[in-house]
Amino acid sequence: MSILGLPPDDRESSPYTGYTREHWEAAADGLLRAAWRWATPGRALLDLPGRASASGVRSDGLEGYARTFLAAAFRVAGADGKDPYGWLDRYADGLAAGTRTPGRDDAESWPVIRDLHVQGQPMVESASVALGLRLTRPWLWDRLDGGVQDRAEQWLRGALRHVPSPNNWYLFPFTVAGFLESVGRGDAETARARRRGLDLLEGWYRGQGWYADGDGRAFDHYNGWALHLYPVLDAHLAHAESRLSQPRLPEHPAPVAPHGARLREHLGSLSLLFGADGAPLHFGRSLTYRFAAASAVALGAVTGHTPCPRHLATAAERVPALLPRPWRGRRRRAAHPGLARPARGDPPALLRARLALLGVQGLRRPARPGRSSAVDRGRGARAVRGAGPRGRAARPGPPAAEHPRRRDRTPAQSRQ
Repeated sequence: MSILGLPPDDRESSPYTGYTREHWEAAADGLLRAAWRWATPGRALLDLPGRASASGVRSDGLEGYARTFLAAAFRVAGADGKDPYGWLDRYADGLAAGTRTPGRDDAESWPVIRDLHVQGQPMVESASVALGLRLTRPWLWDRLDGGVQDRAEQWLRGALRHVPSPNNWYLFPFTVAGFLESVGRGDAETARARRRGLDLLEGWYRGQGWYADGDGRAFDHYNGWALHLYPVLDAHLAHAESRLSQPRLPEHPAPVAPHGARLREHLGSLSLLFGADGAPLHFGRSLTYRFAAASAVALGAVTGHTPCPRHLATAAERVPALLPRPWRGRRRRAAHPGLARPARGDPPALLRARLALLGVQGLRRPARPGRSSAVDRGRGARAVRGAGPRGRAARPGPPAAEHPRRRDRTPAQSRQ
């Protein structure tokens, strides 16, 4: 990997990859240190290098904050609140600065959340902010000044009041609503957002653990790190929160059905799409999201809904963390033309991509030696009747009343 400071491989605990929890923590800290070099003075935005996306520099800065916050939150939550480098203090400062005057044209203010076709990208980032706050509640949210909490809630509620893209974007307000309800700020608006997200998810399910990303035929790695991740992790966190509030309840698995069972079935076929070296099969529109491609594998390990060996996610992480020149081009701001999109920033700013794999893997899991995966044992094949992967997505459908211009855009054109 191109991250310095990793401890030596531990082949006794992890014979396939040599990676243990200590390696994951070191990798997370290394990535966060690299990203924070580009923070604004008030810590509200991380303006990573590379050309600006179509959403603009300010939205990109929020993206740098939100997605690295998600990684930091998983890293600290998985260590039971231990934060040796003070990551959460930085994100608390940034939250206070970014929500002080949303929409103002200054050095720190976050953009407001609007409809997809107006200024929609901040809605995507609101889910990472909300999930990060939920994961770190005892060490960050509960220690914030009440005024900062109120400002953060008002900014987040923009995700509940505006129109998402008609695909996995509906899980962003679902996730925001889940956080608000977890801290006692739920109401009819949050209940509606959660019910709507789950109802749409049911309509998108195609069987055998695969969802379509909207009403068309859009199948790719978003299945794992969006369509499975948000509902399964939401249920997992809700179960943990209920255990804290009612510690005398008997131990039992988190009630994630049917989503947990679907995740397990999904991983049965998804695991065949990774090489023995951890590299994922490149299909769909999500190639840039290198870490996140294996987040479903890590999520299954955290929640117990998995047929996969734990080293599969670790092997995927060992595919170079900062993409080498054949991927990102020979100049710092030049991307491989096959990866660049007008709607996305460049691969050189890789930390703009979701670090869910790195984070979810960092949550507490039993330490045990790895076992071989299907690809290690030889060739395999599986027919997935409802989800033949295709490179381009079909145009999405309803809710029609909320999307009068939905014909103008396909999920492949919607930036995430």
